[in-house]
Amino acid sequence: MISAINSEIIPENWYNVIPDLPEPLPPPKDSKAEFSSINLLNKILPKEVLRQEFTFKRYEKIPDEVIEQYEQIGRPTPLIRAKNLEKYLDYGGKIFYKFEGATATGSHKINTAIAQAYYAKNEGVNGVTTETGAGQWGSATALAASLYKLPAQIFMVKVSFIQKPLRKIVMNLYNGNVVPSPSNLTEYGRKILSENPDHPGTLGIGISEAVEYALDHDYRYMVASVMNSALTHQSVIGLETKKQLELVGEHADVLIGCVGGGSNFGGFTFPFIPDHPDTEIIATTADEVPKFSKGDYKYDLMDSAGVLPEVRMYSLGADFVPPTIYAGGLRYHGASPSLSLLINKGRIKSDEVNQEEVKNAIRTFANTQGIIAAPESGHAIATMLNYVKAHKNEKKTIVVNVSGHGLLDLSIFQ
Repeated sequence: MISAINSEIIPENWYNVIPDLPEPLPPPKDSKAEFSSINLLNKILPKEVLRQEFTFKRYEKIPDEVIEQYEQIGRPTPLIRAKNLEKYLDYGGKIFYKFEGATATGSHKINTAIAQAYYAKNEGVNGVTTETGAGQWGSATALAASLYKLPAQIFMVKVSFIQKPLRKIVMNLYNGNVVPSPSNLTEYGRKILSENPDHPGTLGIGISEAVEYALDHDYRYMVASVMNSALTHQSVIGLETKKQLELVGEHADVLIGCVGGGSNFGGFTFPFIPDHPDTEIIATTADEVPKFSKGDYKYDLMDSAGVLPEVRMYSLGADFVPPTIYAGGLRYHGASPSLSLLINKGRIKSDEVNQEEVKNAIRTFANTQGIIAAPESGHAIATMLNYVKAHKNEKKTIVVNVSGHGLLDLSIFQ
């Protein structure tokens, strides 16, 4: 039973942005003529996750067992006013941060991992599989699978596998099996390695490997980001934030979050879309992966092998191999279709920051608020700092999503 205090903040329903988009979301398309990649989703996703992917319902009831697990892993996460940072910046407005690093796995990823593992378990499948970049999603998948006594096979982008060895240990502790991707476990991985044994890996390759593994082993594929079902589950972040602001009598003038595929950002900001039309919303990403400024808004592949459907999104191309930057969670070539549409229509603005800006932002945040943010979250903090400097005298209330902690990412400062 969820406690009375937490039940006031943890929502009973997830929010689905689809009915509130400015125009209908372009549907997915089959990526290959020889088979239906859309029908393929029926074989690799839990049935309830697939239903949520294509629903037009504005709200989805969160199962009671999932709510109880949310409380067990640290929900609601804190919304904290950053008074030390305000003083440091001599800012006349207010800065709040939602700290998703307070969850058991240290990031927002567990919010959808628990839901998907719950649905997979109810179907009696053999296990679950997924890809991971920086390792946060892999950690969340491993823990969620362990909670429901399911095996988990995780394909971790090789460059991150090398950069972040402690993430592998975390996944192993949660009974997850993790291999560097491209790997020898799949036909597609072996093909990539035969062409380039030193390939650094990409999230697109990892997705392709996980999907192939799911089909070969009767596993279910866990959706990390991009797809709408994951963003719907992540709406627990924004719904909590709205309630927490309401309880202290505040209104968000500006919302800022980082974007890899879009799950933490969409989950944080989308619940504000229907009833906060004047709230400025800014999506920030790495300038090494400039999907919004240099990508095209088009139908493109979600994975490198073209197994999954094509979706209309901002994309640098499924064959894009990003630089081996430290922020592995931002190395994805595209962004969620709903987020892409909102950026294309001008409802959401975009920003890009570079590695040095991010490292400086993480230092500033650590030395004022004591929180060592994940490199991905550092992008949102950097954009927030730049915003404050450019709007010093406007006294706005800014809320930034610190989507994870960076305690296992400290090698970037060596």
